[in-house]
Order: sequence, then C-alpha cells, then structure tokens
Amino acid sequence: MSTFSAPKGTYDLIPPDSETFLAVREAIAAPLRRAGYGYVETPVFEDVNLFSRGVGESTDIVTKEMYTLTTKGGDDLALRPEGTASVLRAALQANLHRTGNVPVKLWYSGSYYRYERPQAGRYRQFSQVGAEAIGAEDPALDAELIVLAADAYRSLGLRDFRLLLNSLGDRECRPLYRAALQDFLGGLDLDEDTRRRAEINPLRVLDDKREAVQKQLAGAPLMRDHLCEGCKAYHEQVRELLTAAGVAYTDDPRLVRGLDYYTRTTFEFVHDGLGSQSAVGGGGRYDGLSEMIGGPALPSVGWALGVDRTVLALRAEGVDVAVPARTQVFAVPLGEQAHRTLFGLVTEARRAGIAADLAFGGKGLKGAMKSADRSGARWAVVAGERDLADGVVQLKDLTTGDQTPVAVDALVTTLKEKLS
Repeated sequence: MSTFSAPKGTYDLIPPDSETFLAVREAIAAPLRRAGYGYVETPVFEDVNLFSRGVGESTDIVTKEMYTLTTKGGDDLALRPEGTASVLRAALQANLHRTGNVPVKLWYSGSYYRYERPQAGRYRQFSQVGAEAIGAEDPALDAELIVLAADAYRSLGLRDFRLLLNSLGDRECRPLYRAALQDFLGGLDLDEDTRRRAEINPLRVLDDKREAVQKQLAGAPLMRDHLCEGCKAYHEQVRELLTAAGVAYTDDPRLVRGLDYYTRTTFEFVHDGLGSQSAVGGGGRYDGLSEMIGGPALPSVGWALGVDRTVLALRAEGVDVAVPARTQVFAVPLGEQAHRTLFGLVTEARRAGIAADLAFGGKGLKGAMKSADRSGARWAVVAGERDLADGVVQLKDLTTGDQTPVAVDALVTTLKEKLS
C-alpha cells in the first residue's frame, strides 16, 4: 500500500476504465475532424487576468474556484478552469485570424481545474473535449457545432440526453434587459454577495442553484422578451437549421450558463440520469470575448463536452462503449530459445499493425496461458524447442480451443488474414 493517494476531488484513470475514456474522447473528436477542425493544445496554466477578464469577475469560477499561484518571478498564474479563453488567446497570439481562412476552426482535449466541493460528476480536475469556431458570425456555424456535438453523443450510443437552447442577446438589446433584470432583483430578499453579483452581471443571479433564490426568480423578466429584431432573426435561423438536421431541442428562456462571455446562442446538453450534476456539455456564442482579452472584434462560437460526465451518462444508460482490443495475439514461449524467437515475431506483428503481447518473467505454460486469457486476445501463439526445430509455432484460437501449426515465416501473414 502506497503512503500517498490521489488528491481530494481527483482520481486515477487506469485500465480498463481508461480505455472507455479514450474511446469517448475519440468519438467526440471524430465529427470535428471531419468538419475541418484542427487540433490545438494550450498550457495548463495562464495569466490569471485572462480568466478574470474573459470568464468574468462575478462568476463563481473566478471568485471561488480558480487554482492560482505566484511564480518566483512574481507572475500571477491560474490553472485553466475552462478552455475557450486559452484557445482564443492562442489563436490571437499566432494570428490565425489573419491567414484569410475564417472561421478558424479548432478543437482541443485536456484537463481543467476548479476548486469545488467534490461530488459525483464534479471533480477538481476534469476532462473535456472542446471546439471553437473563431472569426465569423453565422447561425449556420452555431448550428454546425451543436449538430456535431449531438452526432458525437449518438455515435457513442447515448440516447437520453436533451439539448436546452436560449439566446442571450447582443450589445444592442442586452443592456435594456440587464436594466430590467436589475430593477427586478433590487426588490428581492438577497444576501450581500448575490446583490454584489447582480450589480456586476445580473444574469449570473439567474444561474444561482439555491432553492431560496430560484423561488424568488419565478417572475423575473426573460431575455427572449427583450431581444432585438436582429437577435430574434438570428436565433430563429439557428432553430430552423437544428430542426432541419434532425436535432431536437427545448427552448429554455432561463438558460444562462456559468460564464460571462456568452452572447446570442447559448446551449446546454443535459442527462437526467446524473442527478443534480445533469449537464454533460454546453457552449454558445461569445462575440465580445476577443476584445475583452485585448484582441480585435472576432465573433466566435464554441462548446466543451465533459468526458467524465459523458462516461457517467453512458453508465447510467447501461451503454457499453466499443473499445479496440488492447491485445489481439498473445505469445507463449516455452524455453529460452522460444522466448527470443517469439519476441522477434511479436515485434514483427506489432510493426504490421497487430496488437500483440508476450508472456514475460519466465512463466510456465499454465501461468502463461492464464495471462493470455486475461489479456483478452483472440489468438495465442505457443512455441517450444521442438516446434522451432520443425520451423513452426502453434496458433491457438482462445475462443474455440482449436490449435494448428503455422510456419514461423508465415505467422504474421496468417494472423493478418485471420484478424481482417
């Protein structure tokens, strides 16, 4: 037993569960690759101001949940609590928006960090796959990203997820709604912190999960009743495109999500099998974020899907994710000469694209065959001194138990034929 264990709010991802996580990440990324999104990877820590400006000073993420540190040189850094601000910063730094290929389509995968009370579906280190389309204002782009996320979930076999959809307006109509909401909130019985939040960004109060607050918000004004004509038309186009693509959604006029940078299209994927932590992913349009962090005006849209949450949703539905076999062929050497020969054959098989493994540690036949069974391999290659003297190895089907001799120099070709 080790003296150490994983920090509170984190967990180790080990086989066989890790195979499922990898399969989920690949399934989410696959539609993005087909749609022209290129991979980007950013540092796990950034200037703390990137998030306080972009994510929002009134958000719980910035005020309560960021892991921050000061370097020996005096720089204030934060472990990234989300991906959008970092990816946009990277795109601006590399001037990707000036190449003429707009929108800049990027996808990413990695770990993110928030200091929260650990509970099922909510960890202090969590994994996401995200996508951003930077530099274009087009309802078809919003719809494209939502469709790609829905297609990814469906490809995994997930069925009981729901899409919630809203519009948060833009610079023209948002101020009028903000003023109306602040007037309404001013008449409620709110604590001092919530009142302070209402002054900075009143929409954040709508996202308050406390029952006592939610009861008072029953008659709050809604953004949909204050949308300008441009935002109404934009949102209607997104809705029409989703319907045409066969993606069902539910209009949720109270949906605001937990980040300050969202404008217009806002959406969330939820799964009712996860209890209180029902969100499995979400995103929206963030047309002003580039300017918030010192860049030019770049209308953009994106999302992040939680890998941890998606795995929990799959388990809630009883869906077994198809994962590639870690081992297709397992070699069992009997004797020193056989060990050397089969080591070479395993190496050759791997180079030919076959997932192969070998019994290490000088195990006897019984122990090695147990290892072969535990590996999940379909075929075992068994060889002793007599077999090698005859120029053959024994190929055993671990499903049926059938065993046939195969010439040593024909083994890899034979395996490829049987596994094709």
